[in-house]
Amino acid sequence: MHNTPVLIEFGGGAELLFDNKKAHNVTLPAKEKEWILGDLLTWMKNNMLKQRPELFLQDNSVRPGILVLVNDTDWELMDTVNYVIQSNDRITFISTLHGG
Repeated sequence: MHNTPVLIEFGGGAELLFDNKKAHNVTLPAKEKEWILGDLLTWMKNNMLKQRPELFLQDNSVRPGILVLVNDTDWELMDTVNYVIQSNDRITFISTLHGG
């Protein structure tokens, strides 16, 4: 069990929900099981999200219209919420939804 450092990035307006910061270096606390992306989403909701969680999360995943990349690879290719997070992963959330 050890802490897991990760870089979380936002783009396309998703950063507006996270204190208007595009990049966050975070250290996930040690826990008995490995961190998976689904755990990270819950952790982000409880520790980082500043407003309107319904614009970021839906059920146990991100809302449709939010692209998730792990080290520049679409998370759809990496088992989405079940991907096991590695130390120093770069996880990017990009909103593809734009108001008009």
